Amino acid sequence: MMKSILFTIAVGLASLFTPVFAQDIRNEQVQFAHGSSGITIKDTIVGYQSVNYTLNARAGQSMTVTLNTDNASNYFNIFTKASGDEALFIGSINGNSYQDKLPADGIYTVQVFLMRNAARRNEKANYTLDISID
Repeated sequence: MMKSILFTIAVGLASLFTPVFAQDIRNEQVQFAHGSSGITIKDTIVGYQSVNYTLNARAGQSMTVTLNTDNASNYFNIFTKASGDEALFIGSINGNSYQDKLPADGIYTVQVFLMRNAARRNEKANYTLDISID
């Protein structure tokens, strides 16, 4: 009994000294201008910030996403509910350019972020994200 009380106190005290990294996630709906099939987004993230750009698309459409950035640790991932918890595209593995036919109808999310090494140093990334669907 005494050991469990001491363990609970120790865990509680340890949690006071554990750094908590709050991730600042911004969600933005992407809408193309009338008659356009693409958009260019210029933005900046710092540290643990990330931006989720969401858009609707249909199976068989071709999507192209390109990230140009001034920070080598700035990447993007692409998610859709059709792929479950797995990313459709992982930028840190595959680079800063994606082009492929989409597997399903639904909402697609392009998540722009800094890798942890840069985020914990509170680095900044100025980027241009080009998204198009044909």
